[in-house]
Amino acid sequence: MSDIDIELYGYLIDHLDAISDQWLALRKKEKGSIYSVDAGEEVEHTLREQNRLTNVTIASSLLADEKQFQESKEKWAQIVAKSRIQSNTPIYEVLGALSKVRKIYWSFVKQFSSLKGEVVTKEDLQRWGEVIHLAFDELYVEFSEMYFKLMTNRLTAQLNLIDELSTPVIKITSESGVLPLIGDIDTYRAKKILEYVPKKSVDIGITRLYIDLSGVSIIDTMVAHQLYDMAQILDLLGIQARITGIRPEIAQTAIQLGLDFSSIDTYGSLQQVLAEEFLIVAE
Repeated sequence: MSDIDIELYGYLIDHLDAISDQWLALRKKEKGSIYSVDAGEEVEHTLREQNRLTNVTIASSLLADEKQFQESKEKWAQIVAKSRIQSNTPIYEVLGALSKVRKIYWSFVKQFSSLKGEVVTKEDLQRWGEVIHLAFDELYVEFSEMYFKLMTNRLTAQLNLIDELSTPVIKITSESGVLPLIGDIDTYRAKKILEYVPKKSVDIGITRLYIDLSGVSIIDTMVAHQLYDMAQILDLLGIQARITGIRPEIAQTAIQLGLDFSSIDTYGSLQQVLAEEFLIVAE
């Protein structure tokens, strides 16, 4: 690292606000975008702070300290990716905004070169171009990876919540619970039911679970097997499974598969079983 590199670094740091000002001035009205000129003062403040961090990170690449640049790059990616996910900003908008930053940033490098005159050689400009543009390229990659990671975690959490909500084990007495299943049950959903229901039943401390299938119209071969397996697992855990609301086509599928439900109490409706066991009084 030469003295002129250090001078350029200092020049860029001294002009952080000016770089941000020029970048923000390029904004246009874009409905629903964090980068819209009318997004509000709070959003503009956030963009300014994050742009400042972008500029500091790129400037650090001139110091030939790879560790510092890597740490700055990772910190930047975490902050910006989290912010853009929270604002539902698509990744292409972020990369477009970064491209504008790159152009403005390089214009300040050229301003510095003009001020220094012949002190700055062609070799200096070529070296700075390689370092700075490579640094921006690395920001693109780091941001994309972090954005994907955070978005995947977010989607996984949402899917887990959906899975849990689609298999609600509802405790109705100190010992009994109801599992109302609604809609088509495919292999994926059946697998999640098999994973979630036994654990949830143990966690809430029930010894009897009513599995109501009255809202289920179609069950394929694999699903029928998994529901049967779940009843067996519950039995091993000391939880008696009782199935209600089996539709004729579902019963036919079970028979064709040779599944023996004789050890499991079945009822025509949830209301019937609850009335018979005095949990409710049917009118």
